[in-house]
Amino acid sequence: MAKETGRKLIAQNKKARHDYHILDTYECGLVLTGTEVKSLRQGRASLVDGFAQLDGGEAWLHNVHIPEYSQGTWTNHSARRRRKLLLHRAEIDKLIGKTQETGHTLVPLALYFKDGRAKVEIALAKGKKEYDKRQTLRERQDRRESERAMSAARRRQRA
Repeated sequence: MAKETGRKLIAQNKKARHDYHILDTYECGLVLTGTEVKSLRQGRASLVDGFAQLDGGEAWLHNVHIPEYSQGTWTNHSARRRRKLLLHRAEIDKLIGKTQETGHTLVPLALYFKDGRAKVEIALAKGKKEYDKRQTLRERQDRRESERAMSAARRRQRA
């Protein structure tokens, strides 16, 4: 069997980019059980309510839903258990300092396999206010409209 290479996306948290200003991102390994890995290989996971927390000098991932493996037996895992994140000591120390600032949190952005190993991308983020969210939507809509206008002008030019 050939060794798995590349990046295979399992789950993505699109709402996180809408609700938070992303300040910095980190790629972390995950400590998983066998049935969790099998469930992830089937492409089943949800990051919607997930968050990361630092306690005791370790990073933990909470509320990430990895459903039970369908062919699992009594060895199956609980779907929303907390999972340990694998980060370098320097990264954890840096994050401890940053998360103690007001309004900063750690949110998972993506869950994927990289070269056969499960990884999660977490972000140091600051919550957006309601008007920030509206502003972001307005900017996106304006950008879309200007691109449409420019492509229409190019089409008219060619014809």
